[in-house]
Amino acid sequence: MPAHFRQNPDTSSAHDRVYRSLRSRIMYGELDPGQSLTIRGIGKEYDVSMTPAREAVRRLAAEGALTLSSSGRVSAPDLTGERIEELAALRSLLEPELAARALPRVHMALIDRLRTINGRVSECVTNKDAVGYLRTNLEFHRTLYLRAQAPAILAMAETVWLQLGPTMRALYERRQRTDLQKHHRMILSALAAGDEPALRLAVRTDVTQGLRMLVPE
Repeated sequence: MPAHFRQNPDTSSAHDRVYRSLRSRIMYGELDPGQSLTIRGIGKEYDVSMTPAREAVRRLAAEGALTLSSSGRVSAPDLTGERIEELAALRSLLEPELAARALPRVHMALIDRLRTINGRVSECVTNKDAVGYLRTNLEFHRTLYLRAQAPAILAMAETVWLQLGPTMRALYERRQRTDLQKHHRMILSALAAGDEPALRLAVRTDVTQGLRMLVPE
């Protein structure tokens, strides 16, 4: 392998560790919309050199999870209402398809697991835990979609989730919502009935209505 394609294993491992941790924090809204970061600060926080910190930032910027300006300024995404609507439209295309592909592989043990996760979603709402809500809400969807065995579509959906994370957390905290699991219960009913049209509708409604009611008025 040519020398310029080789990576130091330690550097590669450090880059991957920083990337995965930052990615998770962004997806679950642990960063504020528009929050500024620095390569040096990231390196210090994760106890790595500038190189793996910079590579992690570049990778996340390519996914739309961070904004990297020409001056080198790094920030978390801060989405407009129009951008949220656009990403909601993408979710409405991708996620009903994932759910429909998962349906033939759904069994009662999976439905029971989804019900348990949905119970944790409810606890997060009760406790006004916005980060916990986002984390368990996405766990509910990912657990179902993994059964689709469609990794390319799921990767696209996760990229959308990633871009939405910080703004979703901030918008959620501005609203008093008490029944964010209604559409999840519709999804569970459709899964139990093996009803693909109802499942597609329930997922589409969940990912569009749920976002729409959080968009600033």
